[in-house]
Amino acid sequence: MAAYIESDPETAPFIQKLTEFFDYLLPLYEREHKSYLSIGIGCTGGKHRSVYVAERLAEALKERGFPVRVSHRDATRQ
Repeated sequence: MAAYIESDPETAPFIQKLTEFFDYLLPLYEREHKSYLSIGIGCTGGKHRSVYVAERLAEALKERGFPVRVSHRDATRQ
């Protein structure tokens, strides 16, 4: 499924811009001594695109040293 999502020419720019947004935002949260940030990512079915985006964003944030916990609420939904 990841290959299909990655074949969309909008996927890479979207992930890049999303990551850049959090590169900007997270230092501001740290500066204000916020203890956590919840991020919700959704799509129509909740099983493919949102899972892919959440995992890519989690990887990027972990690479930057942020503690990340991912939960896919709808991934097992029928």
